Amino acid sequence: MNDISLSKRLKTVASFVQKGARVADIGSDHAYLPVYLIKNGTAQFAVAGEVNKGPFQAALKQISKFGFEHAIQPKLGNGLSVMEGESIDTVTIAGMGGPLIADILDEGKERLTTVKRLILQPNIAADRIRRWLIEDSWELLDEVILKEDGHIYEVLVAEKGNPKTLYGSSDVEKEIWLGPKLLREKSHIFMEKWKRELVQLEKIQQQLYVASESENMEARKREIDQKITWLKEVLL
Repeated sequence: MNDISLSKRLKTVASFVQKGARVADIGSDHAYLPVYLIKNGTAQFAVAGEVNKGPFQAALKQISKFGFEHAIQPKLGNGLSVMEGESIDTVTIAGMGGPLIADILDEGKERLTTVKRLILQPNIAADRIRRWLIEDSWELLDEVILKEDGHIYEVLVAEKGNPKTLYGSSDVEKEIWLGPKLLREKSHIFMEKWKRELVQLEKIQQQLYVASESENMEARKREIDQKITWLKEVLL
């Protein structure tokens, strides 16, 4: 049988899929993750969801190449609509921006009533997902930060439950932005990411303080000032 190798970030996503899961992979990108999960005996069934015809056709070819038509259902549709008519207990969404992932979850949340686990890998703005999880009563179980090919990614794992379980400090906003578990662990990758971010925020701060004053501008200044203060506390 043909072999398949996943990127480090997708292997991290795959590591949180439970044995025997029925998975909906949203924005499946050639169905790499579903094929990997079926081939390794982790998932028993998967939907490979795509919103555009090109990636959908690529998923069809990939599934056929491995002979997994019996276990992987490719579907063309927007967001969680591809779960229609299927029994799904795990949703994976990887390789998109945090705001887009949060929008997909929010627009399709009526389809999440029977879903046990969410495994989400945003490329940027993971805080938008953490905020959505809190607002919709999903418990953040775990989070991982990793580096691959010069890019830093976060993977968030959630199940229905107490949305504040992982949040331990009095400053929840700070934890939402940085990640409650990641903030406690302060790995070298976490430190690298936020050192870079501090440099960028300080540049923005300088630009804002020479810009014309307005109510919106003042609010933006306060936001940037607060984030810089948080990062200096964490990094220094």
